[in-house]
Amino acid sequence: MAESLYGEPGFYRSPAVPAQHFRTAAHTGSTWAGAIAVLATEVNEALRTPRDFTLVDVGAGGGELLAELAKIAPARWRLVGVDVAERPPGLPGRVEWQRGFPEGVAGLVLAVELLDVVPVNVIEFTDQGVCVVEVDEDGFERLGDPADLGDLEWAARWWPLRALGERAEVGSRRDELWRDLTAGLGAGLAVAVDYAADPDRVLGGTLSGYRDGRRRLPAPDASMDLTAHVLFDSLLQKGDVTLSQREALRRLGVKADPPDYRGDSDAYLAELTRASEAAELLNPLGLGGFTWLAHHVGIKTSLID
Repeated sequence: MAESLYGEPGFYRSPAVPAQHFRTAAHTGSTWAGAIAVLATEVNEALRTPRDFTLVDVGAGGGELLAELAKIAPARWRLVGVDVAERPPGLPGRVEWQRGFPEGVAGLVLAVELLDVVPVNVIEFTDQGVCVVEVDEDGFERLGDPADLGDLEWAARWWPLRALGERAEVGSRRDELWRDLTAGLGAGLAVAVDYAADPDRVLGGTLSGYRDGRRRLPAPDASMDLTAHVLFDSLLQKGDVTLSQREALRRLGVKADPPDYRGDSDAYLAELTRASEAAELLNPLGLGGFTWLAHHVGIKTSLID
């Protein structure tokens, strides 16, 4: 999975790959950027408008969110995209682009659909013990070596295997990455947004492949996205908050109410577009079903009850 997604050449090594294969919140339009701007403004005010206020989009993909924010964010805000791919063409000049995460950030850190593509080991409970599941480039599976001690300990704590055939997706690499990201936040808010794994409901795991907008048999051939839902329980730190994207965006003022026509067709069309974007973002069977994990450092925001 790691080699297929991030090796040379890997699926995520080319700029703007996500938009070519699947739809994320950043592709829905300006409503998403507007909601993030509202959240960033809350964080900025809670930090008492620091001179070095920074918004970091980790796993920024094609830079769609940052491009929209560049139009509406105050000029003093620093906008930073972090990704393994090269800087996308046409990105506004004020947006910085880098491979590594900046340290000591005062501001807002976003990790939207990032952790689901951090590689996992898939392990299965068999009659010979817990074994690693191996997959070839055509998507065919076989049982490999016994799982190592680290994977077994993680699964025993967070994703217990109780019956033959049950699988766990070991999220230890995700835990480590999230700890590194939050450790780099000096003050402010870090938010992870992803589909949540529920081990009690998905006994066969969630690993999936996506290419050209369609779900595929997951195969590590570098031609498709390989993704697995995120177990948020193992990411939680003291004081963290989890809530659905639907609830989070509502707290940030996103509404999908249909507009009233007041005689101005252009204004009505614009309002209708925003309502359509909001409906997509709030749909509990789609993007609205995402889970938000909010990690606050020294502040409070509307994401806290």
